[in-house]
Amino acid sequence: MLNLRLIREETDRIRRAMADRHTTAPIEQIVQLDAERRQLLAETESLRARRNAVSQQISRMKEKPAELIAEMREVGDRIKQEEQRVNEIEAELNELLLYVPNLPDPTVPVGTDERDNVEVRRWGTPREFDFTPRPHWDIGEALGDIDFARGAKISGARSWVLKRDIARLNRALITWMIDLHVQEHGYTEILTPYLVKRDCMVGTGQLPKFVDEAYAVNSDEMYLIPTAEVPVTNLHRDEILSADELPKYYVSYSACFRREAGAAGRETRGLMRVHQFEKVEMVKLVKPETSTDELESLLRNAEDVLQKLNIPYRIMLLCTGDLGFSAAKTYDPEAWYPGQGLYREISSCSTFGDFQARRANIRYRPSGTARPEFVHTLNGSGLAIGRTLAAVLENYQQADGSIVVPEVLRPYMGSQDVIRPASAS
Repeated sequence: MLNLRLIREETDRIRRAMADRHTTAPIEQIVQLDAERRQLLAETESLRARRNAVSQQISRMKEKPAELIAEMREVGDRIKQEEQRVNEIEAELNELLLYVPNLPDPTVPVGTDERDNVEVRRWGTPREFDFTPRPHWDIGEALGDIDFARGAKISGARSWVLKRDIARLNRALITWMIDLHVQEHGYTEILTPYLVKRDCMVGTGQLPKFVDEAYAVNSDEMYLIPTAEVPVTNLHRDEILSADELPKYYVSYSACFRREAGAAGRETRGLMRVHQFEKVEMVKLVKPETSTDELESLLRNAEDVLQKLNIPYRIMLLCTGDLGFSAAKTYDPEAWYPGQGLYREISSCSTFGDFQARRANIRYRPSGTARPEFVHTLNGSGLAIGRTLAAVLENYQQADGSIVVPEVLRPYMGSQDVIRPASAS
């Protein structure tokens, strides 16, 4: 959430930022309501001052003038009316502010959509195959270990069932990633509920704007999480932390649920755009002065996963038009998928400044007696499990249909080094 004072005092800057984002936001309505609220507050204060002064005057009179007393009753009624209107305006302002996206960081390139994202660097050389590499959905079905037909029978389109060695490989990826982030990158492992209250979704920016993408349990006013970012960030909602507690680094595995609203007809095959998926998510709560460096560190942690898996990738800096609603700056690591012949997003590493912290009321006290300030929050996938599984299948496929197990995963696979078709096992 943006600071209302910032919108009031730097309205033109906010308008330009929304234009750069190629989005609409109720800025004019907020400015008008804020002006009305401030005028009403000034009028109410003036009326109170007059009522107090006249009341003192009346108290000194031996004979109480009826007309003056009646006038003060009218003043009191007017104060109540204006106070009620102020409360209505403040409630409306609080709701409207939830629909205003974050301001892009000054280092974010201005652009319209993903075509204007900027490539920062590449790592690794795509493998040269002596056969035509296949996409992961063909590989998995040929192995007999990914069953999209039965997934659809159970849960409809964009669903799947993993079996046998691919299910084990999926589990190995999760455990290995968690161990890597905890043991080498200094994160604390967190396991949270998958159902959260509405306030949590509001706190991280999923609601109210993206309600159509959320799976709601309406009878209980709960939501299935779209990412572990939601419950993990909200661990400290409505708290004031001490400076000594920061930074906080959390890593969490979770299933994730998104309706993929508006994605009809897009990427209906494979594990890339599905309604239920899994991620290992990194979340940071940090002091404002460190958040720039913390984003670069977060990105390196995500890259380390790809490098240890020896999967070629590139880093894309998102332009203003492609930024997520809550993000101030985002890097997208994109892995190479040889079966599809392209780089595709496998993680998204973002800094949000104090945007989420304002919504969730997460603060810290810089020193013992200092006024509390909002923390800065960051998060990034480390990595998306389904997309990583797909990248492993496509990059490690062999001509005979088998899959070489990446070396770092073999200890988590009982030393198994090759996955072979079910008929060949």
